[in-house]
Amino acid sequence: MSLRIETFTQGRAAKLIPALSRLRQAVFRDWPYLYDGTAAHEEEYLAPLIKGPSAALVVAFDVAEPVGCATCMALTEALDEVIAPFRAMRLTPDHYFYFGESMLLPEYRGRGAGVAFFAAREAHALAASACTYATFCAVRRPDDHSLKPAGAGTLHEFWRHRGYAPVPGLACTMAWKQVDSDGEVANTLDFWQRRIR
Repeated sequence: MSLRIETFTQGRAAKLIPALSRLRQAVFRDWPYLYDGTAAHEEEYLAPLIKGPSAALVVAFDVAEPVGCATCMALTEALDEVIAPFRAMRLTPDHYFYFGESMLLPEYRGRGAGVAFFAAREAHALAASACTYATFCAVRRPDDHSLKPAGAGTLHEFWRHRGYAPVPGLACTMAWKQVDSDGEVANTLDFWQRRIR
């Protein structure tokens, strides 16, 4: 069965927050994010991603049930932790559109949703801004991490195939509670980018 992909802007996805909160907690609990989230934190986190002036939420539906989503917004509207490394490297935040996250339940992978998520976010970035680049960040994990599943790979080749490349030296730090920790753990995330215009 094919998935239905829909892009929401201007707060139209607000009613989906509870379902998207559950989705984030389920997907990001797994490798490589190992995120141990709560519904209350998720709803607080999702609000600006849904209601921000430039924000868009791309949702994959199986009939009426959200099974995946991807977010985006102008980098200037992102969290301070995300913007700071660009300023530190003297890169102009106004030139970048930030792709916050992309998630999909495991049983729906391999059906084209990942490609659709990138295409929809790039189209929105071009329509909603004058940005030159699309950018996102991904958590850095050592190959010998104790919770890495056997045979687990990365999405690096998928991202390269979409035209993205890592930006040497550009990384940010974010903290979250992990499944293997009692409190928040600081994690390094590396940025990738693609020129979109």
